[in-house]
Amino acid sequence: MALAQAHQVQAHLAAAHPDLARPGAIEIVIIKTTGDMVLDRTLAAIGGKGLFTKEIDEAQLEGRIDIAVHSMKDVPTVLPPGLTLPCVLEREDTRDAFMCLKAKRLADLPAGSVIGTASLRRGAQILYRRPDLKVEPLRGNVQTRMKKLEEGVVDATLLAMAGLRRLGLTDRIASLLEPEEMLPAVAQGAIGVTCRADDAVAHRRLAPLDHADSHVRVLAERAFLAVLDGSCRTPIAGLAELSGDQLVFRGLVVKPDGGLAYESRQVGDRAHPESLGRRVGEELLGRCGPGFFDFKTV
Repeated sequence: MALAQAHQVQAHLAAAHPDLARPGAIEIVIIKTTGDMVLDRTLAAIGGKGLFTKEIDEAQLEGRIDIAVHSMKDVPTVLPPGLTLPCVLEREDTRDAFMCLKAKRLADLPAGSVIGTASLRRGAQILYRRPDLKVEPLRGNVQTRMKKLEEGVVDATLLAMAGLRRLGLTDRIASLLEPEEMLPAVAQGAIGVTCRADDAVAHRRLAPLDHADSHVRVLAERAFLAVLDGSCRTPIAGLAELSGDQLVFRGLVVKPDGGLAYESRQVGDRAHPESLGRRVGEELLGRCGPGFFDFKTV
């Protein structure tokens, strides 16, 4: 997935800057992160989403790479000093896909069915709506998860539609879950590109790639997450959508066991996306109270 995204950015850069279209003008450097390598435990148990960016951030700050391509849902809300996010590509489909060989829809799964997912957000929302189902940890890349589904290790799993589309695997989808049924992760479907704050060349190169509407939505969602101190340890979902000059924001917090959920929907000016995100986050923070996300890691 990460490599597919890197090649996507490479193609955009070559299209925007003809001098970068020649062979070898852009070098893709593969950096293995802790999150990629530790697959026997959930992300919550090993420290959360920063595990997908730490080694990449270090390589940037040390000058070993100039830009870094990220799935924005995996990027901590606060970047390390010296790094900035000047570019968000046009956002893909934000929905989750229901992957199952036994049922067409999540609602059709019989009681007691096992859904495999590494996402607390997905697991908590499933249990909130279907407490009769079982949720088991399932990590690995898309191909690994699909193999475990085919082997019957789990009855179903959920994957991001955006990732499946980038990998050309949309034909494996049983159905798509609308936000009313499964609110997506903050910044799901968005690819961001970071660079050093003082790298004027990188900023100039990336400027034509930035998609303003997508960037505004991501800013609102990340501000929302920051208020709630969100990470892979917390079941939080949020989605900002544009309606003319207005942003419509839906935020959701769910207890890890699915026993209780709070949702908020607010509208704000697109010129102040972070203000709207913070407002929704503060409302939900006040409603859920201390200890809401307490749970045991596995």
